[in-house]
Amino acid sequence: MHPFFENVSKILSKYDINIQGLEEKVHTFEFEGDERFFGAFEQSFITNGNFKAILRLNKNSALIQLNFDITATLELTCDRSLELFNEEVQISEKYIYKFGDRYEEISDEIEMIPYGADTINIAQHIYDFIGISLPMKKLHPRFRNEDIDEDGFLVYTSEQEPTEELKVQEVDPRWAALGKLRMNN
Repeated sequence: MHPFFENVSKILSKYDINIQGLEEKVHTFEFEGDERFFGAFEQSFITNGNFKAILRLNKNSALIQLNFDITATLELTCDRSLELFNEEVQISEKYIYKFGDRYEEISDEIEMIPYGADTINIAQHIYDFIGISLPMKKLHPRFRNEDIDEDGFLVYTSEQEPTEELKVQEVDPRWAALGKLRMNN
């Protein structure tokens, strides 16, 4: 096995839970991770950060219900200024493993596993829950309170008055003729 894959396997194996020997009751587990955890995933959009996950696992004869409480501090890059900043996230999510005769993903929150399964690995779940908790547009905290107009666009203002050259360009007769056509409709 290639050393890179050995290292990734070693990192992610820390998130294995032996379910075969667990009693049918609620169990609590704690997991932590840092940049090595995020680096173990291909095409990771999170490169630096850390998290602490508290997992309450409720096992019975038909299923295993996982309740995740994750606190993470992630280093992100601002989409506007390209500056690095820290983003804190709090996540509470559920996931269910239903016992059946095969492995099958039933939905985003439910997966079937065979009755004889020995372990489950929750690394991918933690990574996914952290990933979907991030905002689509990553803005440095100093940009978050800027004025936004009713269409949701940021309003930029300039302290400079338009120059005479810019005023002449704005009154191009070709555009003025098209503007008249639009106003007539």
